[in-house]
Amino acid sequence: MFSEAFVEADGFSIRYLSAGEGEPLVCVHGAGGLRISRALELLSARHKVYALELPGFGQSAVNDRTADTEEMARTVAAFAAAVGLAKFNLWGNSFGAKIALQLTVQNPESVRTLILVSPAAIRTTPRPVQGEPTPELLYAQPEKHTIAPVSAEVSAKQRALVQRLSGPPRDEKFEASIKGLEVPTLVLFGTRDRLTPPENGRIYRQLMPKSSLMMIYDAAHAVDADRPEAVCEVVGDYIERHDSFLVTRQNGMIHP
Repeated sequence: MFSEAFVEADGFSIRYLSAGEGEPLVCVHGAGGLRISRALELLSARHKVYALELPGFGQSAVNDRTADTEEMARTVAAFAAAVGLAKFNLWGNSFGAKIALQLTVQNPESVRTLILVSPAAIRTTPRPVQGEPTPELLYAQPEKHTIAPVSAEVSAKQRALVQRLSGPPRDEKFEASIKGLEVPTLVLFGTRDRLTPPENGRIYRQLMPKSSLMMIYDAAHAVDADRPEAVCEVVGDYIERHDSFLVTRQNGMIHP
């Protein structure tokens, strides 16, 4: 069961949800705001999961201060320090993947393992969603899922912040900064993702040769909701064993 708490960090009052015990996993959400997926619930059985609400999202006040993902990454690092974490595993989901990557570049000694889920840090196609994404875009089987309603005010606040922070689809400075990143990194895509094409995985592999790329079969953008057990298995095993993860259980890049 996730519990709610607040902490002061980097001049913000940051709301977060936490559950579990064990090695910490800090989670940075996507453009839709803070949501606890079934995969995070499963991971809390073996990790202390901290899912923070980025300033300017959800219940928080409008964030006119943060200028870019580099600044937001520093805020997330301050959050981790405020809750007493010197070293942690880091999860970045979709839009949050760029923030997670920026934090890792800024503080590589703090990040034990980096998990990028449906990352939108590098975009090869125009952003297709102007409003709230529909179940048909998020899920491989939309009839099995519902999206919690978000007020028009919160939606507009979040959308404006994402547009301001996202940067260009291909950011040369950013891509140069992650080139050759040494922190163990797992990149996850759903094979049916139409928001962040799984073909983009090759770019992350080219930039970060030591990263591992895994495709989750029959999952769309919300891969952690579509295939929570598969995501939990892959992520949990990677955090535990890094480069040798799943070698005795899977022999390719597709998780069936």
